[in-house]
Amino acid sequence: MFNLKSNIPFVNYFKIFNLISIILILISIGSIFYKGLNFGVDFKGGTLIELRIENKEISISEVRNSFIKMNLGDVNVKKFGKEGDYLIKFEATKDNNPNFIENIKNQLSKNLGTNFNFRRVENVGPKVSSELLKAGLIAIVLSLSVMLIYIWIRFEWQFSLGAIIALVHDVIITIGFFSIFAFEINLSIVAAVLTIVGYSMNDTVVIFDRVRENLRRYASKKIDEISNISINQTLSRTIITSTTTLLALLSIFFFGGTILHGFSFAMILGVVFGTYSSIFIANPILIKLKVTQKSVLKQD
Repeated sequence: MFNLKSNIPFVNYFKIFNLISIILILISIGSIFYKGLNFGVDFKGGTLIELRIENKEISISEVRNSFIKMNLGDVNVKKFGKEGDYLIKFEATKDNNPNFIENIKNQLSKNLGTNFNFRRVENVGPKVSSELLKAGLIAIVLSLSVMLIYIWIRFEWQFSLGAIIALVHDVIITIGFFSIFAFEINLSIVAAVLTIVGYSMNDTVVIFDRVRENLRRYASKKIDEISNISINQTLSRTIITSTTTLLALLSIFFFGGTILHGFSFAMILGVVFGTYSSIFIANPILIKLKVTQKSVLKQD
């Protein structure tokens, strides 16, 4: 059981963790620009098929060769879930051909000569996919903007700057992880990123509220002391909230099936870095900007 009245000197570790964050952000940005992002069918367009083959002796190379022979463009085949389950993505879409999927089934039957079934089929045209990508980016930018307005009204500008930098930090590193490990980015990941924004902001606001209260209470103390006291006072709440959320997300990740791996992984990263940034990113900004009791009273 952790001590509810902890007195951990968080301020002493700010510089170390700030350096770690800068390195992670640089690695993330570098990966995003040089390696790129693995956009799913939602954003790139094309066809996605979830295939189950009853004959477990059929190899993944045979499945891939069968689809390549159909001249469907760039074909991506990977194992998905249980043995015999595959996820196939390719550039071609149905192009208003009502027999598009049926033709694929017939060709696949000739090539593999075994029992199989299409458990899921998704088709997204290039126009729709570009619109979805644009809408996803707008949603993320708008959410960050609304959070900025909210925090600017609720707190002083120094607090607002710290909160937004923490949010941007979380989003960049999360997307960076997806780029580094080539995880697929689809609409569910956008939803996860938007949830991360809300979670991170909530965690930061709780600590900032306590910082502002303590600034009024301890007139003689400097902002670094106030920051350290406030983090320790809210630490039990932070640990309990993060731990219970992570337990639920880990359950989804391990037992929710392959289709939920991307979403739950993004959420896990968001909770971890959201908790981390509320302590080691947002608060050091207040110290750097030398927030004082006078600035808080002026706002009131």
